[in-house]
Amino acid sequence: MSALYVVLPLALLLVGAAVGAFVWANRRGQFDDLETPAARILHEDD
Repeated sequence: MSALYVVLPLALLLVGAAVGAFVWANRRGQFDDLETPAARILHEDD
């Protein structure tokens, strides 16, 4: 039972960090264009 007092706050802290990283990446525009980088390899450079 005493391990729960350590594990639960640690898990909440990790989840909060993951949500914060997602929100930060979303605001910086990391998820704006998902098709172009995948299709860029198909186009030949001159």
